[in-house]
Amino acid sequence: MPDDLFKSDELLSKLDPTPPQTGWMDTPVQIRKGMYCYASNPKSVEYVGLPNARAWNPLDDDWKLPENWEEIIFEGFRERLDRFRSFKVFMDICVRCGACADKCHSFIGTGDPKNMPVLRAELLRSVYRKDFTTAGKILGKLAGSRKLTLDVLKEWWYYFFQCTECRRCSVFCPFGIDTAEITIMARELFNLLGLNIDWIATPVANCYRTGNHLGIQPHAFKDMLNFFVDDIEDITGVHVEPSFNKKGADILFITPSGDIFTDPGTYTAMGYLILFHFLKEQYGFDITWSTYASEGGNFGSFTSHETMKRLNSKMYAEAQRLGVKWILGGECGHMWRVIHQYMDTMNGPADFLAEPVSPITGTKFENAKATKVVHITEFTADLIKQGKLDLNPGRNDHLRVTYHDSCNTSRGMGLLDEPRYIIKNTCKNFYEMPRNTIREQTFCCGSGSGLNAGENMELRMAGSLPRANAVKYVHEKHDVNMLACICAIDRAALPAAMEYWVPDVDVTGVHELVGNALNLSGQNERTTDLRSEPIPGLEGDDGE
Repeated sequence: MPDDLFKSDELLSKLDPTPPQTGWMDTPVQIRKGMYCYASNPKSVEYVGLPNARAWNPLDDDWKLPENWEEIIFEGFRERLDRFRSFKVFMDICVRCGACADKCHSFIGTGDPKNMPVLRAELLRSVYRKDFTTAGKILGKLAGSRKLTLDVLKEWWYYFFQCTECRRCSVFCPFGIDTAEITIMARELFNLLGLNIDWIATPVANCYRTGNHLGIQPHAFKDMLNFFVDDIEDITGVHVEPSFNKKGADILFITPSGDIFTDPGTYTAMGYLILFHFLKEQYGFDITWSTYASEGGNFGSFTSHETMKRLNSKMYAEAQRLGVKWILGGECGHMWRVIHQYMDTMNGPADFLAEPVSPITGTKFENAKATKVVHITEFTADLIKQGKLDLNPGRNDHLRVTYHDSCNTSRGMGLLDEPRYIIKNTCKNFYEMPRNTIREQTFCCGSGSGLNAGENMELRMAGSLPRANAVKYVHEKHDVNMLACICAIDRAALPAAMEYWVPDVDVTGVHELVGNALNLSGQNERTTDLRSEPIPGLEGDDGE
């Protein structure tokens, strides 16, 4: 945590949802340290072929915009209104009822009215009315319209990069307005002016360059998995052997690179390796990893539709090159929104791959009929249900677990029951958070859509307050000490949030629990979990 970050009680005390005395159009934006991300590295912008790459600073008066920036925004706006019918509908249909207002974690955590989804979208709608509606052109402010100025542009940038695109507001909107899509459109407009943030632009460039968001070279990716192999052998006595880039394998496995290089996601990756070894030993099921398509997460979804499409295509190109039957995807969030909601219209259907069928259970994954990508929790839950895994849940008895529904897999995919089924079969102590904070109504981790940086930590901690408050409830009521999730961004973001708000709760991936519980042929008596921490009651004779 940054040394200058407010203490949790200090942050709570400074929350004030009272609206300012001036109207929202007359309340100027104040870009404040801790609430924004650094500007994008111009080299990253150039690498992915986006225009107007340059060094600039959000705190400077001069953002070094192109001379015709107003014209660029106007033409970009017009093009997207023509291209995306939903965008035009969302601009016109809102009646400003405010049903979404108190549903947004960013508004709850910051108290800033411009973080209410209705008002954040209104920042864009007001300019839309001025430039694209007759009433707005004639009546001006009386019709809720305003002219695009430099101050308005800065206001857009500040607040649309405080939206995590979690879509919780859309669950409660009586018209089904998807404010996340409005945020996506706004960010596309920013890209026309080179106004991206570095935590998005550089990961996208890295995905183009090396296949994953961290820019890890293929040999380093392979080496990291081999480190896990050594750790697994130390813990279990069993040597697992992952395959890489194997042509003719049954399945290509793709997971977010955060699981390979960032704790606690690394323990989730170890769970994958243990599961795949078991399936190979018991059933001859051959799963390969790719060092080319080494990133399931699609950071292009935070950039533009075109970038999203390009990054989505690489996993299918690799599946075709390797000649696999279908793709198994790891625990990720934005990977699954892109695949489940956009793939068919962007790059699919992937007819060169087979309809996904488990060769072990015979189960057809009907929801993956077009995309040919199965979520690993669907796959593993089916194995457990059919009695195909040898599990010892007792190794997780020291954990008292609750489950965080990741935004993209819950609201974007409807993946709700499978992770819970796995958890309940790999540990005995499971407790749900309050029902208005889970499943389709789940709260965001506060750091999604490319906002998981260090410089905006105040914003992230404020945004994580609603989720942390629900965790605190089950921690105090049921002594919960572990928060499970199926998203790599969550596994990267939630540890900081828990340390800040509920410091006695750790974070895990679901397949870390699977790896702890799964029995391997020839294993030693296991006295530690995948974190190499002693399992209470199984420490050995010396208690160490």
